[in-house]
Amino acid sequence: MSEAIERFFDSLPSRAPAVLRSTVAGTIQIDLATGDGTTHWLVRLQPGEAEVTRARGPADAIWHSSEDLFDRLVTGRAQAIAAMLRNESTFGGNVVLFLAFRRFFPSPPGARDPRDIVRAQAGRPR
Repeated sequence: MSEAIERFFDSLPSRAPAVLRSTVAGTIQIDLATGDGTTHWLVRLQPGEAEVTRARGPADAIWHSSEDLFDRLVTGRAQAIAAMLRNESTFGGNVVLFLAFRRFFPSPPGARDPRDIVRAQAGRPR
């Protein structure tokens, strides 16, 4: 298990109040496959809260991914929806949980919010 993945899951409870502002609630089981096995994470999401355990269990959704892809997701080098569309990972169950969970992933390195660019340009004379 990469250190980036461990830090990502460790950070979820403290980051949840800023990320989970909607009424989404449910449990996602995340299965990360490596060459010699699968690591399981169970993430319970509630408005403003996230609880993380290394377990399998009853879940509203299951996400299967390679550990390598998930490492790229948690470091901003890959995008979750694009990975799903390319069949690099699979997701079954309540898709709203996936859409809420993906907000925990960072933006790609060097990415800027387009609104910030427009604001900066609006302040400059042409």
